[in-house]
Parts: sequence; C-alpha cells; structure tokens
Amino acid sequence: MHVLVTGAAGKVGQALVARLLAGSGNVPDDLRIRALCHNRMLAETPRLSVVAGTIADREVCRTALEGITHVVHLATCKETPDDVMDVAIKGLFWLLEEFRTSSTAQRFILIGGDAAVGHFFHRHPAPITETTPHRAYPGCYALSKVMEEVMVEQYGIQYGIDWCCLRAPWIMEKDDFRYSLSFGDDVFGGPDWKSMVSPEQAETSRCTGAVPLLQEEDGTPVKRNFVHVDDLVEAIVTALTAKAARGKLYNIAMDEPVDYGAVAAYLARTRGLPSIAIRSPYVGNWLDNSRAKAELGWRPSYDLEKLIDSAWDYERAPDDPRRVWYPG
Repeated sequence: MHVLVTGAAGKVGQALVARLLAGSGNVPDDLRIRALCHNRMLAETPRLSVVAGTIADREVCRTALEGITHVVHLATCKETPDDVMDVAIKGLFWLLEEFRTSSTAQRFILIGGDAAVGHFFHRHPAPITETTPHRAYPGCYALSKVMEEVMVEQYGIQYGIDWCCLRAPWIMEKDDFRYSLSFGDDVFGGPDWKSMVSPEQAETSRCTGAVPLLQEEDGTPVKRNFVHVDDLVEAIVTALTAKAARGKLYNIAMDEPVDYGAVAAYLARTRGLPSIAIRSPYVGNWLDNSRAKAELGWRPSYDLEKLIDSAWDYERAPDDPRRVWYPG
C-alpha cells in the first residue's frame, strides 16, 4: 500500500502520518507514505517521501499520484476567497483526474466537513445523517465543502472510482477545546466570544477563567458537533481497507454533540470555573455517526468529559506554541 496524504503537514495530516508509520491494527507492514506539502514541509524518512507544491498545479498532482494506491485528501482552505477555488475545486479536480487514469489507484478518501450541511447555522429537524441534503452557510469555505463531496461522488458515478468521504465536524487536539472557549485574543476558531459581550464582561471573564454558555435565541443551550483528531485518524485508517466503505459517505463525530450547558456545568463542578450565558442566532444540531459505527465498526473514544479533561490537563512543550494556521 502506497498512500498519498495531501495537507500532510496540517493537524490531521501529521497525526495520520504518525499513526500510519507506527503501524498496528489495519495498517499493512509494507505501507509507504507520500506527503504532498505546500506551505509547510515534513522531514523525509525511508517510508515517507515528500512532494512539494500546490494541488492547483496538474503537474504536481501527476507527480504525487505516480505509483499511489490510496489517497487521503486533507488539503483545504478556510475563508480565503482568493485561494479556495484553486485549492478546493481545481486541486481536487486534478487529483481525481490523475487518480481515475492511474493503473495503481485503488481508493480515494476525502475528508469532508459538516459545513456542507450548515452545522450550527441551519436548523435540522432531525439528526443529520448521510442522506441529509447539502445546506451550506454563507461563505466560500462551506460552499467548497459541498462541492468537494459532490465532485468525489460524481467521479464514482462517471468513472467508477472507489471513493469514500469521511465528514468531520470541528476537529480538536491537545488544548484546542479549552481555547475554543477563551474570551481573549487567543480564542481558537469561532465564535469570537469577546465580541458577543461588553468589554467589561469580556475582561471579567478573562480574569476569572469563565467559559461561554452558548444559547439559542430562546435560551436553549446550543449543541455543536466535535471530533477528536485521534478518533478521526482511526476512522481514516479503517476506511483505507474496509470493503463497506466503497462509494460511501460517513459522518465521523462524537456519539453526542457538545452541549454548551453541559460544558459549563462540568467545568463548574470539576474546576470551579464560572460561566456566562450568551444568546446567539446559532442553533443546535446532532451529527449522527450510526452508519460509521454499524458499517465500519468504528467507535469514537472521546466523550464530553474526556474532551474537556484532556484539553484542560494538556501541557504544551516550549517548542510547541499555539498557532492558528488558517484564518476564518
């Protein structure tokens, strides 16, 4: 097995490469990896080679696909309109074109996102399954997630390629979840909590370590979907060889969405942290992972308490500062 990983220097890419090189489980002993890197590089090893360049360049994609059996496509853009079509659409198109004409290609795995179904921007009347219609929220990133899923599926219909899409919600690692609740400038992702309260409330929250209790407009705590990078990586490893995964879309998420009310209650009970209720236009949804559990035998290891405790207990090494690689 020779696996091409795009976006290999990113959060999921680095975790996946490390997991594949470590072996065990569903990983063949002879597995090799080719990392396609753009802005950041990985160091080559006897089992890891690196191709540098952008997937928007067809020649880069052609070189990267030579002799490859499996593709794990992670490269993406966030809210960067100048780049998103070149990377997310044109780049995926060139990868798929080279994959469908390759004599060695076996399976193409796309890592999608719940932005394709609007995650907490659009209300869904029932749990979100793999048959729920696409419903992007405003912005180029969500649009690109819809188009990626459609493109991969259509290549299966048009050319019979073996594809699988793993749709993930917000991906957490290390202390990400803790900083996703920060009222400071170090907030990870969104919402930007300090902009949703008064400057005085934001300052008090920073000083006391308060966490936001995000609510819908009627005061109901928002439920938002997350997945830990370790659980997503295990789903990818499983999907590389699972027969059931051919031509399938799977939601890869925690068994239950994160309830901001439950987060506030748990942190108050275990760490004595206060919370501040914030009304918002956001809505709660439930990304149903039943199909992945039933067909792939995959199980997430992180629940709400483990997600919180692992983030609060994590201690960063001096050479591992927090960085936000993508805007938006």
